[in-house]
Amino acid sequence: MTRFETAREMYGNIGVDVDSALAKLQNVKISMHCWQGDDVGGFENAGDLTGGIAATGNYPGKARCAEELMADMDKAFSLIPGKHKINLHACYAITEEKPDRNELEPKHFQAWVDYAKKRKLGLDFNPTFFSHPKAAEGMTLSHPKAEIRKFWIEHGKCCRRITEFFGRELNQLSLNNVWIPDGLKEIPADRLAPRARLKESLDELFSENLDRNFIIDSVESKVFGIGLEAYTVGSHEFYLNYAAKTGVLCLLDNGHYHPTENVADKIPSMLLYADKLALHVTRPMRWDSDHVVLLNDDLRDIANEIVRCDALDRVLIGLDFFDASVNRIAAWVIGMRNMQRALLAALLTPHRKLAKLQNDGKFYEMMALNEELKTYPMGDIWDHFCEINKVPVRDAWLGKVKRYERDVLSKRV
Repeated sequence: MTRFETAREMYGNIGVDVDSALAKLQNVKISMHCWQGDDVGGFENAGDLTGGIAATGNYPGKARCAEELMADMDKAFSLIPGKHKINLHACYAITEEKPDRNELEPKHFQAWVDYAKKRKLGLDFNPTFFSHPKAAEGMTLSHPKAEIRKFWIEHGKCCRRITEFFGRELNQLSLNNVWIPDGLKEIPADRLAPRARLKESLDELFSENLDRNFIIDSVESKVFGIGLEAYTVGSHEFYLNYAAKTGVLCLLDNGHYHPTENVADKIPSMLLYADKLALHVTRPMRWDSDHVVLLNDDLRDIANEIVRCDALDRVLIGLDFFDASVNRIAAWVIGMRNMQRALLAALLTPHRKLAKLQNDGKFYEMMALNEELKTYPMGDIWDHFCEINKVPVRDAWLGKVKRYERDVLSKRV
């Protein structure tokens, strides 16, 4: 027997159908964030990052243009099992024109549609409410000045039309996710008015009736940003209530909460009240520092909750980290493969058996089985999954990234 066959038999003995698990994993599309490839630079030449965002490090070889970014993504996708999606920001328009952000149109992203269509990938989208002169005061949709709010509302509307265009062209649902940096460095004198303005702006931003077969909207909260430590307008409570009232999705970024909050614990509660849920998966280290996703307990907890809730088709999973101190392609590959491995581990867990033990009050038996599962041969199942998807097994992908770094990235000076 092969190692895979032995592992499959072991899992079968505890009631896990390995073939079914692999089939489910094959259908999961993870949205790979384009901004890891160029340190959230975009193609506007807008200058330094602002809005509480920072990419630290100066590892050589970052993408400097659309052609380089797409080539780097091709290399990453060639090392990741399955077919996935690309998560774009509005500042990544590919055009000879110089539209301001409230003038963006689908045509400015046609090159991305062509790229995705050729590779059988999907596209998700994010308005870019940061690193722009009209975001310099730390406020966008909640700005006290009506003309500033109007500009950003128009930007949001443009982005929704672009997202619908993505979905229609690629014949699949595209996520439009709204995150804004709005906040204050010092303790505010008025917390209510900015949130009232944000609510009014969002109502207008989402007012256009677009085809729900191709676009789904979400809003994303945050605890704080650098330079905006005292007050965040778009808090979790604000967006949770806004989503419940309006029907847009809540997007949970697991780096956007207090360090002691367990984002995995939020997932089943959210799914009780919403048809779908969106995630940005990252690895915070003391704050929203967006480190490369590792196969740690936090990630496995998130994956377990998705699978336990039978919600693989209800949770939209995207990654969101940007580490400029390491090879950027390696960062993509590590993060994407780890998200898939976490989901595989969850799919190889006998959740019904464990739930029955819990319901029957057999807690030490539940604990024992959970502990034994930690040393089951999930790696042999993962290796087989890589083989059937014709991507490198175990760390064989690393040599390919090193060669690409030597032959391509090292020449970017």
